[in-house]
Amino acid sequence: MRSPQFTAEPSATHTVECDSTVGDVSPASGADRAPLMFDVIIAGCGPTGAMLAAELRLHDVRVLVLEKETEPVSFVRIVGLHIRSIELMAMRGLLERVLERGRQRPAGGFFAAIDKPAPEGLDSAHAYLLGIPQPVIVHLLEEHATELGAQVRHGCAVADFEQDGEGVTVDLADGEKLRSRYLVGCDGGRSTVRKLLGVGFPGEPARTETLMGEMEVGVPQEEIAARVSEIGEADRRFSVRPAGVGVYRVVVPAAGVSDRAEPPTLEDFKRQLRTVAGTDFGVHSPRWLSRFGDATRLAEHYRVGRVLLAGDAAHVHPPIGGQGLNLGVQDAFNLGWKLAAQIRGWAPETLLDTYQAERRPVAEDVLDNTRAQMELLSTEPGPQAVRRLLTELMDFDEVNRHLIEKITAIGIRYDFGAGPDLLGRRLRDIEVGHGHLYGLLHRGRGLLLDRTERLTVGGWSDRVDYLGDPTAALEAPCVLLRPDGHVAWIGDDQRDLDDHLSRWFGKPANSHEKRRY
Repeated sequence: MRSPQFTAEPSATHTVECDSTVGDVSPASGADRAPLMFDVIIAGCGPTGAMLAAELRLHDVRVLVLEKETEPVSFVRIVGLHIRSIELMAMRGLLERVLERGRQRPAGGFFAAIDKPAPEGLDSAHAYLLGIPQPVIVHLLEEHATELGAQVRHGCAVADFEQDGEGVTVDLADGEKLRSRYLVGCDGGRSTVRKLLGVGFPGEPARTETLMGEMEVGVPQEEIAARVSEIGEADRRFSVRPAGVGVYRVVVPAAGVSDRAEPPTLEDFKRQLRTVAGTDFGVHSPRWLSRFGDATRLAEHYRVGRVLLAGDAAHVHPPIGGQGLNLGVQDAFNLGWKLAAQIRGWAPETLLDTYQAERRPVAEDVLDNTRAQMELLSTEPGPQAVRRLLTELMDFDEVNRHLIEKITAIGIRYDFGAGPDLLGRRLRDIEVGHGHLYGLLHRGRGLLLDRTERLTVGGWSDRVDYLGDPTAALEAPCVLLRPDGHVAWIGDDQRDLDDHLSRWFGKPANSHEKRRY
């Protein structure tokens, strides 16, 4: 038996139009336009924007990220990376960095805060939740992007833009004009890019609001636990839990719906705690204070011409289940290689359109499950009866597993047409002859995993790596993985493989190259 063969050729240099000539066209074509200085400008350097920038840089795309804030946020909110996002970190060689700065906890109790353990045997090598401070994950992803060559400007905001057949002219708030081939709005739920683009953002406005923060308390832990236990049965939106030595995370319903741009005060917390719990627990010395509502909205389009949306700019929903950051990072992972392919000149005609076709239904599902979860937190008798029934149903492994896979995004299956159940799903980090599968995906390229050792990627070797390994822990003869780790093809026929290579990776670099059939 031959040892596994892994072939990873350097990315080919693709010929594209010289950007410096764009400004030298005839007046009828737009002689007053500035040269294209960048391939992609990204508005917003949160987790979505930073991840997208890094994904683009893996393919030598010239990227500028504009972040309107000059300094990182002052508060340290803990966010959770779910299983699929942790897998993405492993795919790009970032897992050790995030593990060093995060805290692992069991992957259970996510859905509507119903306290059920995760089912055994989840289909992942990373079946846990990773709690990590939000400024830390933002810093790590921005650092990753800049290490790969992305430019990031802080204190810069998009004020306006205009797109044409060649690119996008972006006006900054300080009057500077920039040109790029594409613009991506990763600038949050109040996205300036989305508003300027005129894309509808239908859904429901916030009906309720919740205060959340971390602070110290002035009463014994036993007193807190007793009061929380008593109230928590009646109001699921209330909790006071330890968040470190001497520090508690306080979650309490607000009196109404306020402008989320205005952070709450400590006095707001005291007042609401006295209303709900009959005591303010002597809270003091807050680390951070924030508010969130249950507004639920979804952009009508993720792309209009050369302008695209990702992350909260495309969808907002209540934070219950901790899916927001994860959904945005996964948007970026789906979009990055497709937009890079468009810019590098090898994308199939409809490849960029698959970004919306794949990711918008995922967001619709997240919006629906967060709507359902918020209903289950209601204190009304009807929702509480449904909650009790669902709590019983979650004792069935299939129900619990389905909900966990939904929240953690490992249950996603894109529609690639008829085929085995694995088609369209992500492939777990299986063992291969070179160690683990995800270690072969760090460069953001496709991968043919061939247990037969008979197939070839032929003229696509500038975009797709090859691993011939009959020992791979895979219940299929061969699989073709996209750069985002989703299975694009399963089989053992070279002609069928070539058809699918063309579908996802365009025309081969050398159509006359001899292939083995």
